[in-house]
Amino acid sequence: MSHSHDHHAGATGRHRWRLAVAFGLVAAFFVVELVAAWASGSLALLSDAGHMAADVTTLGAALVATRIATRKDTTGRRTFGSYRAEVFASGLAVLLMIAVGVYIAVESIGRIGQAPELASGVMLVVGVIGLVVNVVCLVLLRAGASESLNVKGAYLEVIADSLGSIGVIAAALLVGWTGNAWWDTVIALAIAAFVVVRAVMLGREVLGVLGQHAPQGKEPAELTRALLAVEGVAEVHDLHVWRLTSGMDVATAHIVTGATAVPGEVLVAASATLRERFSIAHATLQIEAPGASGCQGTDW
Repeated sequence: MSHSHDHHAGATGRHRWRLAVAFGLVAAFFVVELVAAWASGSLALLSDAGHMAADVTTLGAALVATRIATRKDTTGRRTFGSYRAEVFASGLAVLLMIAVGVYIAVESIGRIGQAPELASGVMLVVGVIGLVVNVVCLVLLRAGASESLNVKGAYLEVIADSLGSIGVIAAALLVGWTGNAWWDTVIALAIAAFVVVRAVMLGREVLGVLGQHAPQGKEPAELTRALLAVEGVAEVHDLHVWRLTSGMDVATAHIVTGATAVPGEVLVAASATLRERFSIAHATLQIEAPGASGCQGTDW
């Protein structure tokens, strides 16, 4: 049995400061937007404030998760560390986004047929400020979104907020031009639909990690073919590949060597193949002699 180790703090740890700055900006603006929403009577503004509340919670959970993920294990039982905390934080983001989307939809439907007085000027100013805040956060988080599922969750939240701010600006202009509060309700419903769609997309990724599915770009059949191409390898079985957390993929496999192969050389070459071609962070490979009867393969 042999191991190829690549211990690191995870992709999110490198971008923790970006999450911290984004959290501060979003939290401060959330307070401003919530007060303005109640003052203006705008459902679009209130819905965007609700989404911002989800952002504040999500970013806060992401920051806590990154701290937990890099914490040393003192129990000796967490053999894979606490890296999955980041994935659970992303799952929380999904639940919050869906809850906010449903709430917005219910409130919007309940307002149909009503004609509330809206302060479109306040809506416009707050919408513009919100867009500026969101653009700054997008620039901060974009660098880490492609590396970390946790940062990606926060990034998608901010994208949704940016569109929400644009929606608030549009609602303010349309209400101001037409005097019809119906536009505020329509745009609020559009924001709700977008939030739920983005949540479902992120949720599928989270479930893929928790379900230990093979990561995208690392198909088991392709890994098997690559290992079979290594000199000295006669057979590959019991191969498993999954994602521990963002930037940390794991694989295990049993490799049967040829009659004249040197096991140590095969192990080094096979480990290098997984590391260099597939960026496998942690590979556990069991080398077996041809015709060996000691291998007890799993039946699942």
